[in-house]
Amino acid sequence: MVASDNFIDIAVGNEHGLHARPAAKVVGLARRFDARVSLTNLTTGRGPVDAGSLSMVATLNAQQGHRLRVGASGPEAQEALTAISALAERDFDDAPAAQPSVGTSNSKSGSGLDVAIGPAIVADRDVDLRGYRAGGNEQERAQDARRAAEEQLQTLRERTAENVGAAEAAIFDAQLALLDDSVVLDSVAENIGRGENAPQAWKSALDALASTFEGLDDPYQRERAQDVRSVLDRVLRALVGAAEPVTADAGVLVVRELDAATAAAIDAERITGIAVRAAGTTGHGVIVARSRGIPLITGIGEVDVPSGTLVGFDARAGSFVVEPDANVFRTAIRERTAEREAALAEAEQPAVTVDGQTIQVFANVGSVQDATDARGADGSGLVRTEVLFGDRRVAPTVEEQVEAFRAIAAAFGGKPITIRTWDIGGDKPLPFLAQGKEANPFLGERGIRVFRRRPELLRDQLKAICQVALETPVQLMFPMVTTAEEVAWALAELADIGSSGWGVKVGIMVEVPAAALRISSLAEGLDFVSIGTNDLTQYTTAADRGNSAVAPLADGLDPAVLQLIDRVVREVPTGVEVAVCGDLASDPDAAVLLAGLGIRELSAVGPQVPVIKSRLRRTDLTEAAKTAAQALTLPSATAVRELLAE
Repeated sequence: MVASDNFIDIAVGNEHGLHARPAAKVVGLARRFDARVSLTNLTTGRGPVDAGSLSMVATLNAQQGHRLRVGASGPEAQEALTAISALAERDFDDAPAAQPSVGTSNSKSGSGLDVAIGPAIVADRDVDLRGYRAGGNEQERAQDARRAAEEQLQTLRERTAENVGAAEAAIFDAQLALLDDSVVLDSVAENIGRGENAPQAWKSALDALASTFEGLDDPYQRERAQDVRSVLDRVLRALVGAAEPVTADAGVLVVRELDAATAAAIDAERITGIAVRAAGTTGHGVIVARSRGIPLITGIGEVDVPSGTLVGFDARAGSFVVEPDANVFRTAIRERTAEREAALAEAEQPAVTVDGQTIQVFANVGSVQDATDARGADGSGLVRTEVLFGDRRVAPTVEEQVEAFRAIAAAFGGKPITIRTWDIGGDKPLPFLAQGKEANPFLGERGIRVFRRRPELLRDQLKAICQVALETPVQLMFPMVTTAEEVAWALAELADIGSSGWGVKVGIMVEVPAAALRISSLAEGLDFVSIGTNDLTQYTTAADRGNSAVAPLADGLDPAVLQLIDRVVREVPTGVEVAVCGDLASDPDAAVLLAGLGIRELSAVGPQVPVIKSRLRRTDLTEAAKTAAQALTLPSATAVRELLAE
């Protein structure tokens, strides 16, 4: 931290920067003191802006790794600076919301399953303003609506803190801050002064702010526009006397976006599931719903859903069905419930197929806690080092990395762990490694490409990995490899640190179609390759899964993706093992298909490991191979899913 009498410089260390919740904490602190506090983004040059205005703080586009200058003047300027500095040191108290745990919610928790059925409760309509009649007191009406919305949010915050948790309740602090934002309120008053009625004035002010959020660089920050629209809808309902959009009816809630207020307010004993039209999994509403264990699917798109019509969804299969066969979904619910209970009971048993083949099922981890929680895993097939050290403002030392890797190895009881070297770029920044802005970062400097110009960071990590390999089984994996020249460079870097004889196995990620197509030469001399199906799918289909317009195209079961996986298995050099560590390995049906293609090592998200192992124990690989061969010939991912469901 850099400081003077009237300013301090702070670093933004939390993963998604100053999005709504941490920004609201800064705003709350700034308002607490008798001082004028400003913020300037030194990294981008934006600002200064009023730190007491959430809408202004949002325009800074402050992301992880950026440096901010906090200026203050007035009687309590120094106290304000000290408080904000302490908040920044705590990463703005931006702890991630707790993940759902079946049966542990304090009140009205959901089933924790990924499948649901029920009558559609459609709540994705805009507030109807056609009956509103302007009067001579529009300023007063605008303020009354603001106060009514504020009271509702305060009640929701208290209820959420009691029934869900403090982290989820803090989501409403940002919405409350918007209702007390001087810039927003001044804009509303000015709009009314220009002749707009109260609903128009609020809509103009908050639509502009939502557009500001949608223009930010970080996808997580962009999704905070949902909070702005949620506040707007609440104020508009207060202005026209409209009821809350969620009724007491039982069924599946269908919404355009899932805001936190809706997710917190619904009765989880009556709402059997939530279907969200918009794609994206990091919205505040999604966080709250999952924390409550409510079945949820996102990205269903513009399918026509008449109110009251029976609907069902299977998030595992990515399917949403209007007027489904009710027996099919009810059977799926019973099976998933029994499956979960049985899988947990046998989690520590090996995954031996019906015909006696053992499939290793590892866990993908980004923290020691992930490793501790991975019940039944045969080790880790992917240690995400960029996540493990993602909160660091300076690069970790060799010793610090050794300590972290040892802790993960200990959590797995000495089972093998596969450590992936720094995989940054795209949507994964590191605070201690600045990257220039790229027009298309997913096709830019990612993974190993970055370290051709910063090899010292990679060398430190290689030293740490090799040191731990002397004590416990370790594999080393390089990400985002495209050419044989990149493999040769990486191996040369490893050789330069004197790794010979240290016992570390070396492999690469297969995420780029070019790597899959030239695997016979690319993997020559390696011990293993691990297929990253997330990026392989994205690059093969040219579809960003975060973009709702094309998200359905980015399906890992697309036959084109499966053909690349099949090619890797068939053409990899003799003695080189093939694993899969992408999301496809976390899908029980897909895991069986991958085993049928010849994959003998899978690495899934920790909570799915017991389920994957249980499914594999019931698998006959001869039959799985026949199914896999047929899947390669099908025309679409939908057809593959239908085949797997037979």
